[in-house]
Amino acid sequence: MSVWDGLTGQADAVAALRAAAEAPEGSGSMTHSWLITGPPGSGRSNVALAFAAALVGDGPDDDRALMQVTARTHPDVAVLSTQRVIITIDEIRSLVTGSHYAPSVGRHRVVIVEDADRMTERTSNLLLKALEEPPERTVWILCAPSEADLIPTIRSRVRSVRLRVPDVASVADLIVARTGVDRTLAVDAARQAQSHIGMAQRLATSAEARDRRRRTLETVLAVRSVGDAVVAAADLLAVADEDAKAITQEKDAEERDAALRSLGVEPGGTVPPALRGQLRGLEEDQKRRATRSLRDGLDRILVDVMSLYRDLLLLGLGAPVEPVNASMQADLDRALASVPPASALEVLDAVALARDRIAANVAALLALEALMVTIARAVR
Repeated sequence: MSVWDGLTGQADAVAALRAAAEAPEGSGSMTHSWLITGPPGSGRSNVALAFAAALVGDGPDDDRALMQVTARTHPDVAVLSTQRVIITIDEIRSLVTGSHYAPSVGRHRVVIVEDADRMTERTSNLLLKALEEPPERTVWILCAPSEADLIPTIRSRVRSVRLRVPDVASVADLIVARTGVDRTLAVDAARQAQSHIGMAQRLATSAEARDRRRRTLETVLAVRSVGDAVVAAADLLAVADEDAKAITQEKDAEERDAALRSLGVEPGGTVPPALRGQLRGLEEDQKRRATRSLRDGLDRILVDVMSLYRDLLLLGLGAPVEPVNASMQADLDRALASVPPASALEVLDAVALARDRIAANVAALLALEALMVTIARAVR
């Protein structure tokens, strides 16, 4: 099995990274800093991990290196996956310090920063210094949605590799191979997730996730008045909260149990006062993760709403394109009578504005209410 297996729809990116990893030293194909860009769900982190495994392993077929890198246990690979809304300067400072150590078992020391677009300017400038004077055998791999999400001085010091949005069939094939679900279900999930691999897998394997998504779209289609808009906004926020809890609660419980075991506390036992500070730190991290998970859940809801009005726009214009929400064709046909193309465009603009507002820390309920009111006014 090659470290590059399982990277769906990214043949060009894999070819470039593979050539760099396998090139002789001094050939010029390899550089000390890389930027992997692509839309959410395109597999940026997976590509970065595969590249890291190729750099620290004994070749593209080194399964052991890939397993260690994927499990975050390889001694020469550091991965920053922040649970916060932003990456803190202390997190980057720790990575920079570690980047100066020589590799212990591999050819390179690799440092991966997922969601590098979450760095503030001050944090970015600290990383910039590390990229300007890198240790000889250290390789930095940054991941972000686009080059524009990083400051220009960092962009000028990295080699960019752009990922594509994989097609629905490729994502469905990957989900079937990973989970064994029915292919029809996998295709529907991949289409509804708009080829977002992680979300598609979740929709294919979780009936609750599929039900929450359908409830979201039905709630939006039912909005006819300002009163409906206010109620719908509260309902969507509740759905996002429910979805976020479904993702984080199980992981939180596992982390707490593991922490208690490492501290020598029996399940259900009382935590000694001297150890409560360590658990408090874990709980604070979990709260930050819950905040980010809720924000991500809200954005997923807005992307789903955007897909709904994109379908109505294209159907209203008679475009020969299969709807993202083909499983709701009857609902779409009924909605066409009250949502002409001009109204669909107006709602799409409002959804984009709501996403920007939530990203800028506007109260989520207010942003959703404004969006729902726009939808109520746009419906004929």
